[in-house]
Amino acid sequence: MKVLLDVCTPVQVRNALPGHDVQTAVKMGWGELENGDLLGAAESAGFDLLIICDKNLRHQQNLSKTRLAVLELWTNHRPTLEKHWRYIQEAVNAIGPGEYRALQAP
Repeated sequence: MKVLLDVCTPVQVRNALPGHDVQTAVKMGWGELENGDLLGAAESAGFDLLIICDKNLRHQQNLSKTRLAVLELWTNHRPTLEKHWRYIQEAVNAIGPGEYRALQAP
């Protein structure tokens, strides 16, 4: 799966995703894009999943017409996320095209 990490998502989240092609918005040159533009760029570039920590994205964007899946993490605090790599990995492996999933704190 081709995965994009939003600018607020710690890059270390890639450690939870062995076997996936993980890129960051900053590395792609999209660090300054607003959410709507980032969604469009990610989908156009063939990404399957966008991982975010922004709890407002689902309220600000119309996601009904995208095939891009979005996984919202409950925090962007790296040490907390590192304790739950398996939880994140399971969510990534279970998410389907166009699905929006908000992970709750385990």
